[in-house]
Amino acid sequence: MSEDLFGNPVGGGPASPATVGGSLSEAVNPSAPLAVRMRPRSIDEIVGQQHLLGPGSPLRRLAEGSAAMSVFLWGPPGVGKTTIASVISHASARRFVELSAVTAGVRDVRRELDTARRELAAGRPTVLFVDEVHRFNKAQQDVLLPAVENRIVTLVAATTENPSFSVISPLLSRSLLLTLRPLSPEDIATLVDRALTDPRGLRTPEDGHYRLTDQGRADLLQMAGGDARRVLTYLEEAAAGATASGTDEITPEVVATAVDRAAVRYDKGGDQHYDVISAFIKSVRGSDVDAALHWLARMIEAGEDARFIARRLIVLASEDIGMAAPSVLQTCVAAAQAVQLIGMPEARINLAQATIAAATAPKSNAVITAIDAALADVRAGRGGEVPAHLRDAHYSGAAGLGHGAGYRYAHDFPHGVAAQQYLPDDLARTRYYRPTDHGNEETIGHRWEQIRTLLGRDPD
Repeated sequence: MSEDLFGNPVGGGPASPATVGGSLSEAVNPSAPLAVRMRPRSIDEIVGQQHLLGPGSPLRRLAEGSAAMSVFLWGPPGVGKTTIASVISHASARRFVELSAVTAGVRDVRRELDTARRELAAGRPTVLFVDEVHRFNKAQQDVLLPAVENRIVTLVAATTENPSFSVISPLLSRSLLLTLRPLSPEDIATLVDRALTDPRGLRTPEDGHYRLTDQGRADLLQMAGGDARRVLTYLEEAAAGATASGTDEITPEVVATAVDRAAVRYDKGGDQHYDVISAFIKSVRGSDVDAALHWLARMIEAGEDARFIARRLIVLASEDIGMAAPSVLQTCVAAAQAVQLIGMPEARINLAQATIAAATAPKSNAVITAIDAALADVRAGRGGEVPAHLRDAHYSGAAGLGHGAGYRYAHDFPHGVAAQQYLPDDLARTRYYRPTDHGNEETIGHRWEQIRTLLGRDPD
């Protein structure tokens, strides 16, 4: 006997209430966690994901029971994947079966598909919800393929990992891939307000409402990180903490105690956003790896967009390190790709690796100094025409114009360096790139001086 993702038994044979509906469609126990009690009961109660819930959208039609297309729901934790499955489970005239890829094996999948075939023959279609579908191996996914292709079941699969890398292509090509976005602060605020006022939500022992202070509310929103389940869990624990203290007021202190950590003061849209990222960049530039990791942790804990952090690291890798340690740019780009592929919280490790690599690397601003100096000349109107010997000589008539005449092919000369003028006449003696003696750039600097000598360029 296997279990669903809530620990309830799932078996074959005649449809029982647990097998038919699964725990998502059962009546919610009043003592269930707040996040479970507050699950939307209809498509219109879902908060966020409005880009997927417009009139006539596949997801809305599926939730309303008028569509049979299988879907993959991809998004970070707490953005509504299970919520959407819960809403679908209430659609009429359809069986709803749920499996967890963490515990279900091939035998469990085959048993549910066999039951679905019998039910379909009797005129009752089945919606199969598979949570954490990326944990299914190829053999388990192959079992699903014929049932999805022939619409024996309507598959609703939830995953926090990119299905393009974790789901077999034939299964993915027969389904819709819907990407769920992190909930906005406004979405999270709506959920908090609903939990404080809805009859299913929080109630004081005297059956009254809890009072959430403005700063307590702000702290909850900051710590939510776009995760609905997390903020409702924190709110429920904060309410219990307030009751234990003999009050119905949820303050920042109550919130901090409830989640066993200091409330992070960080406004992603205000000064703190800019101040903390500035402190982060300056700490990396200053090679203080411990300080850099502190500011990184502050941003992660406050729910800062990991893509924003990754982008700043990529810029820093060229602006403050450049050719002194060119591999750091590759590390930072790889971290940004990891953020896209695996998401948070796992990608915090990749961001930390990139931060450590950047902070401990030798520093040089020679790259940004060089390109900005070149841009300044161009913007000031300096730089004449392209020298005739460098012009394109591949088209008919070019030779008659003198294009390419006298050009010296670098590979025909010792060291692969051909002495000739490459800059426009008015900039012929200009020097933009000035390597430092830091890290790899010291070696580049020696080579650059040798090249300048071979080119006939004057020393500084």
